[in-house]
Amino acid sequence: MQIKQGGVTAGDLNIKKYFLGKNLKKDLPSGLVVFLVALPLCLGIALASGAPLFSGLLAGIVGGIVVGMLSGSQLSVAGPAAGLTVIVLNSITKLGSFEAFLLCIVIAGAMQIVLGLIKAGTIANYFPSSVIEGMLAAIGIILIMKQFPHAVGYDKDYEGDEGFTQMDSENTFSGILHALSKINYGAVIIAFVSLAIMIYWPKFKKLALVPAPLLVVVAGTILASVFAGTGFALLDKQYVQIPVVNNSGEFFALFKSPDFGGIGNKQVWITAATIAIVASLETLLSLEAVDKIDPIKRVSPTNRELVAQGAGNLVSGLLGGLPMTAVIVRSSANVGAGARTKMSAIFHGFLLIICVLAIPTLLNKIPLSCLAAILLTVGYKLARISLFKHMWHKGLNQFIPFVVTIIAVVMTDLLIGVGIGMLVGVFYILRTNMRNPYFYTIGRNGDKDTIKIKLAEEVSFLNKAAIQVTLTSLPKNSDVVIDGSNSRYIDPDVLEIINNYKHNAFTKGIVVQLKDIKDRYDVPPLKDLVYKPQ
Repeated sequence: MQIKQGGVTAGDLNIKKYFLGKNLKKDLPSGLVVFLVALPLCLGIALASGAPLFSGLLAGIVGGIVVGMLSGSQLSVAGPAAGLTVIVLNSITKLGSFEAFLLCIVIAGAMQIVLGLIKAGTIANYFPSSVIEGMLAAIGIILIMKQFPHAVGYDKDYEGDEGFTQMDSENTFSGILHALSKINYGAVIIAFVSLAIMIYWPKFKKLALVPAPLLVVVAGTILASVFAGTGFALLDKQYVQIPVVNNSGEFFALFKSPDFGGIGNKQVWITAATIAIVASLETLLSLEAVDKIDPIKRVSPTNRELVAQGAGNLVSGLLGGLPMTAVIVRSSANVGAGARTKMSAIFHGFLLIICVLAIPTLLNKIPLSCLAAILLTVGYKLARISLFKHMWHKGLNQFIPFVVTIIAVVMTDLLIGVGIGMLVGVFYILRTNMRNPYFYTIGRNGDKDTIKIKLAEEVSFLNKAAIQVTLTSLPKNSDVVIDGSNSRYIDPDVLEIINNYKHNAFTKGIVVQLKDIKDRYDVPPLKDLVYKPQ
């Protein structure tokens, strides 16, 4: 028997060299795509966070290289996350300096490592599938709505924003309306050509060796140069804007060090704990979502991911970068580009650092509208119509939490929306479990009803309400047999309800017989449970 390690078997490891060349053909182009997607997002999130632009790029570099090497996930990509921008912005203001905030990131990273070591990542096993599917579709819809303004040349909101309420005092819908009134036709043409390339280029199998996103960037850059000096010319803010360094001295000056003098500051520890919790939750959600869309259906080790993310945040904080999480947008782009292993994420990290050092001026000629086209196609794949049809055919108990999660995430933000979806999902789980804890039969013995309740193999706390309701609704003057002969485990709360009912039933003329029900049950051993690697 082969043991799974993050979706890769021991046999796979033995023939790693055999697959390396085949995988690299997919991973290197995918890493390039992720690099193109990550570049404006890193900058936009840093800008919105009130942090130096280089700190966003640095978080992307560390997320790609450090987290990529330590992670057990083959397709997840880490970097600065939009969900942390408000926390970062407020924390820098409260603490008085960016250096003081860096200490929070270092401590948060250490906390995440501890969370991974104590196996807190197992919480990911309890995210309902319908909620994760809803989150993916919602991110797709958000990408389409948020990237539309950038595609038509309206770049007031920062790249990477996922929240409904924007920092520019608008919201997702009003941003789209304003974009329609301030269209830059040069940006529209570039976006339209870029979308056509993204859609039709992959259909030419022989030409598709050149990644469509790379062709999009080349075409967009050429068109922007052609439009310069005409009525279709783009504004400076409609291009990628990377800090340009002229020498090694300027480059090393971009790095910042944490202010360890604030180690005794209570606010530092509160901020660190907040970052650790929020970043860990976003990471686990993203990890589950990426596993859903992995074509090979591998299972990522969640506890190892927390350790990897913690190490990444610790390194990022020490060097002067932003906090990071596993990010679903970059990860989805990675999957969509055909990545097979973590080499794609690592390669994107190296591309970030090489290109920022070597060709920043060239990168600053890339229009945001062509990058928006790439993200629009990613969004469409995540929110495809077939997904809605698939969830509908699964039944209302899956479709309703799915739709509620979509609406909640789009109208609030990722964590709040998923939280609302989780509540609805748990309601349907409880509703389903209320029907499953026993088999119920009614017979007659003379003038009395004979009721037999045969308990299921596993009777958990979730079954408590159903059994309580059933017992209290049994008719008076009847004989009741509660049979536990099939049960390997009955929750203590359920046992208490059964025993209390037996003692009090005589007041209703009910005679209760307990059959093969023990006084206590031990929790089933782990070997009897379904194994999921952590």
